[in-house]
Amino acid sequence: MPIVWRRLDHVHVGSTQKFPSSFFNSLSLLSLPFISSLTKSSDQGFPKLPSNPRLNNFCLRPSKMASTFSGDETAPFFGFLGAAAALVFSCMGAAYGTAKSGVGVASMGVMRPELVMKSIVPVVMAGVLGIYGLIIAVIISTGINPKAKSYYLFDGYAHLSSGLACGLAGLSAGMAIGIVGDAGVRANAQQPKLFVGMILILIFAEALALYGLIVGIILSSRAGQSRAE
Repeated sequence: MPIVWRRLDHVHVGSTQKFPSSFFNSLSLLSLPFISSLTKSSDQGFPKLPSNPRLNNFCLRPSKMASTFSGDETAPFFGFLGAAAALVFSCMGAAYGTAKSGVGVASMGVMRPELVMKSIVPVVMAGVLGIYGLIIAVIISTGINPKAKSYYLFDGYAHLSSGLACGLAGLSAGMAIGIVGDAGVRANAQQPKLFVGMILILIFAEALALYGLIVGIILSSRAGQSRAE
């Protein structure tokens, strides 16, 4: 079948649309002044945009990055994960220890209300566990600053292990404090001589979280020692 062509300005329209080579030649000639204006540098080091405001709406303005990332881009993920793990697991242990021992204190206080303040020791010791996680989380978060110092995967793994060591140790200590505190305050209400023994058991349970805090501080201090700056 014959193809019917009709003239529409400088574009041929028919069964298909075709642009003649003269169209592209004229387009390239018209765009030369615009391209040359973009290649000229300004005083700030950015390419100049054309002065025509209509063309400015269709031009992409260059953006300058605030800073260049130094180190491994995925490393801060592990570092921040360690900070979150330290605080979350420690607070989980503190919450469990407080709740479990608090139930025992409330149950004992019904019959012996004069021993409530004396039996509040497990609740206080369980609350300290959250402070341990808070300390490690602050240390880790302040150590993650790729703008000031390169942050590599070694640093991220060190911070992750630091957070897990402190967090999981605090979680286990909180469970021990809660169980011992619940049974200890109930037994102390019936036999006051058990108070010293309950305190010793709680101290050794608290020492487990203290071990995690010490190891967490040591591990977090190893960050930044993988490469010589």
